[in-house]
Amino acid sequence: MINICIHGHFYQPPRENPWTGEIEKQDSAEPYHDWNERIHHECYKANSEAEIINDKGNIVAIVNNYELVNFNFGPTLLAWIQHKHPETYNKIIEADKNSITAHNGHGNAIAMCYNHMIMPLANLNDKITQVLWGLADFKHHFGRDSEGIWLPETACNPETVEVLINTGVKYIILDTSQAAFFRKMGSAEWIDVNDGSINPKRPYRCYSRIKDNKFIDIFFYDGPVSKSVAFDDVLESSQNLLKKIFNAEDLDTKDNQLISVATDGETFGHHKKHAERTLAFFMRSLAPQNALKIVNYGEYLEANPPQYEVKIKPGDNGEGTSWSCVHGVKRWKEDCGCGGGG
Repeated sequence: MINICIHGHFYQPPRENPWTGEIEKQDSAEPYHDWNERIHHECYKANSEAEIINDKGNIVAIVNNYELVNFNFGPTLLAWIQHKHPETYNKIIEADKNSITAHNGHGNAIAMCYNHMIMPLANLNDKITQVLWGLADFKHHFGRDSEGIWLPETACNPETVEVLINTGVKYIILDTSQAAFFRKMGSAEWIDVNDGSINPKRPYRCYSRIKDNKFIDIFFYDGPVSKSVAFDDVLESSQNLLKKIFNAEDLDTKDNQLISVATDGETFGHHKKHAERTLAFFMRSLAPQNALKIVNYGEYLEANPPQYEVKIKPGDNGEGTSWSCVHGVKRWKEDCGCGGGG
């Protein structure tokens, strides 16, 4: 069986004037007042009421995509949505509640570190604060504990892993390029996957280097599929997405494999116009019709506990790795050539 989990990472930087607490008019976002408003209309609101349209141009269904995908919202963004657009906020919260029923007690929403901080570059106390605040903010909004947490830019190093283990986080999502070695549990032989070749169709267990029998589980998203969703024309049609998913299937295994896709949530509607419609039709109709089981990470993890152990790359000087800098995390501390921002 093929399981499919699509994760949307929804985030915007705080744009409020610190003196007024309000976002000032941004001409580049016209016809909207500011970029938060524009992206809300094109993406956050659109995904809460995604239209499925037939070949005659008629709306045949309205879908709340947050019921169908794994997702996280940056804490400051979710607070802004709650304040400015409570109807959208309520649909996000309600979608998570509905997903708990649909996925054997596991909700689609997960937490995020409180600020968009590159965790490996933070000192230990700040790492702990970022995780604890992110988890507390999540519980404030969703009324439950989060099973997983999103690391900004998926930036991670061994010290970050220890903090996550100590705070009780069950799982994280990383890029395949961030894995160093893996082995079958019980085996003495480690297999080198520093080239990014780790199999992303199953979860892995990462044990603490400090405390015996303490661990966190790691999902590695499918890089080629995720990059095609984010940067190619895959989202122009649900059939394109279906084909991409089936092309990623491992035909040589009988395992209960997972096709894991992770991308910026803004891909669906903001970066790719009307892609929320593609997502809605694929997840609501096309995937089930083609024997694809829609899961979230928590549900899949309960049914398929890891059989393999993994070690992540420490990065240069132990500073870790990320999904958006081939030099580890140097993008955020020096001129490595990967560009600014992030």
